[in-house]
Amino acid sequence: MPLALSTMKTPIRAAAGLAIACTVLLGGCASDQEELRGWMDNVRATTQPIRDTIAEPTRFEPFRYDNLALLDPFSSAKMQAAYDRLVQRAKGGLTPDLNRRREPLESYPLEQIQMVGHLSSGNQNYALLQADTLIYQAKVGGYAGQNFGLITRVSESEVKLKELVQDAAGEWVERETALQLQEGPKK
Repeated sequence: MPLALSTMKTPIRAAAGLAIACTVLLGGCASDQEELRGWMDNVRATTQPIRDTIAEPTRFEPFRYDNLALLDPFSSAKMQAAYDRLVQRAKGGLTPDLNRRREPLESYPLEQIQMVGHLSSGNQNYALLQADTLIYQAKVGGYAGQNFGLITRVSESEVKLKELVQDAAGEWVERETALQLQEGPKK
C-alpha cells in the first residue's frame, strides 16, 4: 500500500505545478489587456461619429388605370388587328426568294469578295470575282454576297449589285453596292 500512495502524490504534484504555472502566465497577460483597453478607449475618444442623416424613403403611390373607353391591350381583337397589319405588310413588300438554289459566291460576305478581272464573250460580260483563293465567273443575273446580292451590271471596272437587307422594323429594303476592279501590284 505505501507504494500506491507515493504514486498518487506524483500526479497531484504535477497538476498543482501546472496550475501554478498557468496562474503566473495568465497574470502576465492581464497587463497586455490593460494596454489594449487603454488604446481602444483612446480611439473611441478621438473618433468623431458619423452624423449623416438618411433621407426618408419616398412614399409609393399606386397608379390606377382607368381607361375603360379604349380597347384592352390584351384582348384577342387587338392581337388579331396587329397580326393582320403584319400579314398585309409582308404581302406588299420586298422579300428574298428563299427557295432559290444558292450560288457559291453567296457563301462569302461581300467584303471578302474582290473583282480581279473582266471577260467579254460576244455581247455577254463576265466579271472575275475572287473569294478566298478561288476565282469565279459572274454575270448579270447571278448572285454574290450574303445579303441576296443580285448582280445588275458588269463593266470592265466594276460589278453593280442590288442587295436585300432588313431594316430596323424588319422590312426588306433594297441597297445598291458595287465591287471595284482591284489593280494588281505595279512592276
